[in-house]
Amino acid sequence: QVQFVESGGGLVQAGGSLRLSCAVSESTFDINAMGWYRQAPGKQREFVARITSHQSTNYADAVKGRFTISRDNAKKTVYLQMNNLRAEDTAVYYCNYGYFPRNDYWGQGTQVTVSS
Repeated sequence: QVQFVESGGGLVQAGGSLRLSCAVSESTFDINAMGWYRQAPGKQREFVARITSHQSTNYADAVKGRFTISRDNAKKTVYLQMNNLRAEDTAVYYCNYGYFPRNDYWGQGTQVTVSS
């Protein structure tokens, strides 16, 4: 059973920064694309960012230029550096596979709250 364990969320003022981490218990972590997703209150979960095994990255338009995804294969960890945060970034953030997230692998997520 693969586990995705997110951490690093919190309360921050608009314009501030946070760095999220996701520890993954996946034996083939280094060959899989990994992604960050988020779900705001009353909304569906949405894609935020993806990083492939070759370090190629993709971002949702809403976060492009403000968020940076990275990975450390030795630590089996994915990071999301979030700068210039906005109130609309408030959500629970999750990590999962980057192209085909598994419904049975969603973790607890980490809450990010941005005050305006």
